[in-house]
Amino acid sequence: MSTQPVNDEQLLRWLDNELPDSVRAEVEAYVAEHPEEAARLAAYRRNDALIRARFDSVLEEPVPVRMRRQPRSALWRRAAMVGWFALGGLAGWYLHDVKRVDVAQAVPPWAHRAVVAHAVYAPEVRHPVEVTAEQEDHLVAWLSKRLGTNLKVPHLDAVGYGLVGGRLLPGEQAAVAQFMYQDPQGQRLTLYVRTNMEQNGESAFRFAQEGNVRVFYWIDRRLGYALSGEISKEELLRVAMAVHQQLNP
Repeated sequence: MSTQPVNDEQLLRWLDNELPDSVRAEVEAYVAEHPEEAARLAAYRRNDALIRARFDSVLEEPVPVRMRRQPRSALWRRAAMVGWFALGGLAGWYLHDVKRVDVAQAVPPWAHRAVVAHAVYAPEVRHPVEVTAEQEDHLVAWLSKRLGTNLKVPHLDAVGYGLVGGRLLPGEQAAVAQFMYQDPQGQRLTLYVRTNMEQNGESAFRFAQEGNVRVFYWIDRRLGYALSGEISKEELLRVAMAVHQQLNP
């Protein structure tokens, strides 16, 4: 357990990869122990990436004449308004199947752990996964052996997310697997897979949100799945349905 206090300056410097290794290890331990901080930092990184993707090109454009005499504060307010409108939610027709989706009143521990794992590893720059997609066969064989079941890794390129790779994580009682996906803009989703010994059947999708991380989770025979991401509920459901369809062709 981390015992040293960590302040906001250290957290932000960690987010920007500006900390020395000795301090970085301490901050990473702190973030791993505090899921609310991990979710907050993941939101900062996601917002920064979206703003850069949308507005970096504007920095090279000349300032319009009509804006040159405005106070700087007015320019920032206008830019902020444009940014928030640009980051508005997407509407998806997949919610026509909403009868399959229930809002979770109490998130089960394993789904909460999936959200925490996403918040910790999705923002990671250098080591987001243990084994990359280039070694997919090895990754699947290794994780299948550790979980004691034959795993199948969904391929989500058709819905805009390529496989980055995966890692082994500790679960409540046994090892679990995490697979990571990424779209061309750098937005990441994680699929958390655990063996399910206490229930052998199939459940409808359940939805929960913790901080900025949304998650759809469900039971499919002996395995539990949780798909987490910082995207709209509609988009996340669209990807969750693609995962479910591949696992149940």
